[in-house]
Amino acid sequence: MGVGTLVVGVLVTYEPDLAKLDDLLSALRHQLAKVVVIDNGSNLDIEEGISAALRADSWCQVVRLHSNLGIAAAQNVGIDLAREAGADFVILFDQDSEPASDMVRTLLDAATTKLVMGVSVAAVGPRYTDERQDNPPPFIRIQGLSVERQACRSRNSVVEVDYLIASGSLIPMATLDAIGRMREDLFSDYVDIEWGLRAKEAGFHSFGVCGAMMRHDLGDEPFNLFGRKVPLHSPLRHYYHFRNAIRLYCEPGLPWNWKMADGWRLLLKYCAYTLFAKPRHEHWWMMTLGVVHGLMGRMGKYGKP
Repeated sequence: MGVGTLVVGVLVTYEPDLAKLDDLLSALRHQLAKVVVIDNGSNLDIEEGISAALRADSWCQVVRLHSNLGIAAAQNVGIDLAREAGADFVILFDQDSEPASDMVRTLLDAATTKLVMGVSVAAVGPRYTDERQDNPPPFIRIQGLSVERQACRSRNSVVEVDYLIASGSLIPMATLDAIGRMREDLFSDYVDIEWGLRAKEAGFHSFGVCGAMMRHDLGDEPFNLFGRKVPLHSPLRHYYHFRNAIRLYCEPGLPWNWKMADGWRLLLKYCAYTLFAKPRHEHWWMMTLGVVHGLMGRMGKYGKP
């Protein structure tokens, strides 16, 4: 690895803020060999929102899907195109992210070091900050039935985790070939968690890289809960979140202790969003419907027969 290593970005969009999209691509222009933008059926003209300089030399390839097929399907399209381009690594992005100028290089150095040591790398990811939150979310691992926060003791720290959020995750193409595609029936939430846990069960390891930084907006505007800022999503996102969690709990193959620990957190979220997230009835109904559909195994896009 090193000189000549080809890193291709896969950026999934849906009704993006075009100015922010151009800023994100500008931040990636000198970090990546190529970026593939997969637009999930937006009504916007994505190409018109991207400056000509960024589209020069085919550095930025835009693929417009005919409708919103979900984050997993869009990522799979982008990964396939990155594979065709000869990528050694793929790095995934959401439209609400903003990487530091050295983020990709820092991640690549960490991944290469682990690979040279003989470690089977699933993914490496940055430490992200959401300016609307009180603190940067920590890297986590499940130990027994508890969720352990993995401290960044220094900028050079690299900590092992069970999984990473998709945005900013750098994944060796060889790992994608071995573990397989993102699970499209989940459509939205838990796609990155399911893939990360699947990779872990296959003997691959994920790492948080403390020196790699990225700004990332997690959800909509958070709400205050007893003095703590809690991320808030739309009722529809809560439907996917609860449906997919329940579905994964019902399936074999994923660690039982993760199911127990995540299930407890899911119950707390159900109570908090029902009582405090407005409009309360709509959030309650979509979460409850998600639980029912998860138990039934009714997957895919919401409302699609």
